[in-house]
Amino acid sequence: MHEFVVNLHMHTRFSDGTGTHAQIARDAIAAGLDCIIFTDHNVRVEGVEGYLRKDGRKLLMLVGEEVHDQARQPQKNHLLVFGVDHEMAMSADQPQQLIDRVNHVGGLSFIAHPIDPALPLFHEDDISWESWGVRNYTGIELWNGLSELKTVIHNWFDAARYGLNSDSVAHGPHPAVLQRWDTLLAQGQRIVAIGGSDAHALNVQVGMFQKTIFPYSFHFQAINTHVLTSDPLTGNNFNYDRKLIYRALQQGHCFIGYDLPAPTHGFRFTAQAKQGVLSMGDQGEVRGAVTLQVRLPFPAECRLLRDGRVIKTWIDQQVGAHITKEPGVYRVEAFIPYLGKQRGWIFSNPIYLRPPSTERNPLTGPQWSQTTLPDF
Repeated sequence: MHEFVVNLHMHTRFSDGTGTHAQIARDAIAAGLDCIIFTDHNVRVEGVEGYLRKDGRKLLMLVGEEVHDQARQPQKNHLLVFGVDHEMAMSADQPQQLIDRVNHVGGLSFIAHPIDPALPLFHEDDISWESWGVRNYTGIELWNGLSELKTVIHNWFDAARYGLNSDSVAHGPHPAVLQRWDTLLAQGQRIVAIGGSDAHALNVQVGMFQKTIFPYSFHFQAINTHVLTSDPLTGNNFNYDRKLIYRALQQGHCFIGYDLPAPTHGFRFTAQAKQGVLSMGDQGEVRGAVTLQVRLPFPAECRLLRDGRVIKTWIDQQVGAHITKEPGVYRVEAFIPYLGKQRGWIFSNPIYLRPPSTERNPLTGPQWSQTTLPDF
C-alpha cells in the first residue's frame, strides 16, 4: 500500500481565511504534505486545482467546499463536500437534500466539527451538527483542530496561553464525537472518520500586539489524514490522482495522525484470515479465527476497541496482535506523551467483521467484501 498525507478542511481569503491558495500551497509543500483540499464556506473556487512542484516534490491541490445555511443563526450543520465539480450551497438549508445531491453526482460528504461549542469570551456561537437523523453521508470529521481550541479556553489567561503556544492545544477527538461515532457504527452504519485542521491562520491584534495564531504551516504539521492506496500518485495525471485520493477516503482506507509529537507515517491496522487480508475500511465475514495486527511507527500506548469498548491494550510496544472469532467493529487508538501530557496520536478507521451469512459464500482474495465505488 502507498501512503499519502492529506490535510483537508482549510479556508482562504475567498471565505474567512487569511491566506491565498498559492501561499497555502507553498506552506503545504514545505511541510512535506502530498495533498491538500481547500474547503471555503459556501463557494467552490474554480481554477486552482492541479499540482505544485518544488525542489523535486509534488503537491496535489484539490478543491471542495464547506456548506452550511448562512441564513440560520447560529449556523449549524456544516458539511464538507469533496469530489463535486459544481456549487452545492443552494441546498445548504436542507442537510439530507444536500447529502442526497452530493451522492447523486458521485461526491463525498463529511459532517464537519460535529461538536463545536460556544466560546463566549470571543462571541463565538455553538456551531455543532444538529441534524443527526440524516443518512448516507460518507463520514464525520472525528478530530477538528480549530474546534478543539474552543474546548480548552475558559478565560483570558487560557486565551493568551494557547494563542501563544498552539502546540499545547491538541489532546484528541472530543469524547462526545468518539461516542457518537461508535454509536453510529454499532447501528450498522459504515462511517469514515477523517481529521481536519480547519485552518484559517487567524490574525489577532490586541493594542499594538499582532500575531497570527494557528498559521497554516502549524496545521500542516499537526492533524492530518493519511490515506492508503493500492497505486502511487502519478504526479502528472490529475484526474487519476484525484480519483485515487477520493476513493481512499470513501473506502475508509485512511487514518487520522497527529504528526506534531512524532510522525505517524507507517501505521497499519489489518485483519488476516484464511479468506485473505482486510485493511482499514474493509469488511468481511468471520469464518474461523481472525488475527488483528497493529503496527505503530514508534513504541507507544495502543488500544484495540470492539464496538466502542477497549478489549486489548499494549503499553510501550510497536507491534501488537489479537486473535478473535467475534464479529464486531474493530478500531485502534494510539497515545503518546507530548509536552507533559498523554495525547491522542493515531485513530484508525474500523475493520468491519460481520457474522457469517448463509445466503452467500465469502469472497476470496485480498478483500473479503468490497464496495462498488463511483468514478470521480
